[in-house]
Amino acid sequence: MECRICIHDIWMNVFDSILARSHVAPPADSLRLRIAGRECGWVARDVLQWLEPFGSEIAMASGLVHLLPGWAASPASEARTQAVNGLLARVALALRDAGRLNGWRDELLDVAADDGTLMGVIERAAVRPLGIATHAVHLNAWTDSGQLWIARRSLTKTTDPGMWDTLVGGLISASETPESALLRESWEEAGLLPHHLQDGRRSGEFVVRRVLPEGYQVEHVTVVDIVLGPEVVPENQDGEVVALRTATPQEVLAMVGDGVFTLEAALSMRASLGAYAMPVPAMLAGGVSAQLEV
Repeated sequence: MECRICIHDIWMNVFDSILARSHVAPPADSLRLRIAGRECGWVARDVLQWLEPFGSEIAMASGLVHLLPGWAASPASEARTQAVNGLLARVALALRDAGRLNGWRDELLDVAADDGTLMGVIERAAVRPLGIATHAVHLNAWTDSGQLWIARRSLTKTTDPGMWDTLVGGLISASETPESALLRESWEEAGLLPHHLQDGRRSGEFVVRRVLPEGYQVEHVTVVDIVLGPEVVPENQDGEVVALRTATPQEVLAMVGDGVFTLEAALSMRASLGAYAMPVPAMLAGGVSAQLEV
């Protein structure tokens, strides 16, 4: 047990050194985003020029961009949601037409206020310029011999191209639950089926706050662990991964230290190791595993 705790402490020391990168304040010149009276994000300063044509639908004051201020006193309703969705759709199109977005995904993400109130949905490509929070799931897949499956991101990815990642990781789309998103992403990125995840265990959650070229990222991440038997060989299905392989914990530590893992991947691994004072496969094989509850 002392040896296991020692390994655990080494892991934690390495990962603690990167925590500062995940707690970055929004840029000083960004403006607070408010939607129908609720705080929802941080608008990049250069985005303002493309919001001005919306007139009274968007009020701009010192340090604040307020979408649909006329709905601020209105309770949640289908009419308010439709108004929010309509304006956010037009804002996203305006940013796309101005060349301000990195591509266009045709994928909607939920827009939730800081207090958790669901306000509407928006095109995925538009969330960073507006600093809207996103939610993601990551899967740490262990072998029964204690190695980790890791994935190298495609060189065409808009964020962290070519870097190493957890086996599975992705954003939760509008109307999805964390569980359904994990099932979808696990198939797309690794060819895993639902029965491969049935003994998964949620090992932690964390929030990333950092500045990206396209805007401010606020991302809430749920981490799940599974153990895959030797008969399971992950295979990417969607072309967003260029390599899959296993790595020993010592190799992963060295790679984290070298900065070749994405920030979210490194913190996802930290969440897994922080939950247990021994290798994860030993914990799950020891009867502590539970049904996937994300």
